[in-house]
Amino acid sequence: MQHIATFYDRIVAIIASRLAEGVALLLARIALAGIFWRSGRSKVTEGRLFEISDSTRYLFENDYAAVPLPAEIAAPLATLGEHLFPVLLVIGLATRLSAAALLAMTLVIQIFVYPQAWWTTHMLWAALAAVLIVRGGGVLSLDTLIGYWRQKRA
Repeated sequence: MQHIATFYDRIVAIIASRLAEGVALLLARIALAGIFWRSGRSKVTEGRLFEISDSTRYLFENDYAAVPLPAEIAAPLATLGEHLFPVLLVIGLATRLSAAALLAMTLVIQIFVYPQAWWTTHMLWAALAAVLIVRGGGVLSLDTLIGYWRQKRA
């Protein structure tokens, strides 16, 4: 029995290492970023970097009209957020801020656009964002690299 406990303790130590946590946080960053990046890309005219499509304008004027911002403000803000914050998440820069912004977007979508989608979709997005807000980007992030750099300069 002692051998099993020792083996278990070794496995837990490996899984709980900073590197393993960093890999898990990197995967969480990529997963959350991918969701919002694809949504952001669907809002722009095909073949253009950042030209908001007519269909996006229509959605914000009609289907997303409950969002408490005018459509001409909400559409560009959502499109910008869905492009900027995923990029920051993937590189691990301003991870907590980016995850918090995407959590806020998730809550707006949940409350004003698709209130029926909590259990099927938005809860997962919120959980990914919450983990990143609490734990940060991990050792495989620019946040950590900048932190090390700042410590060495101090």
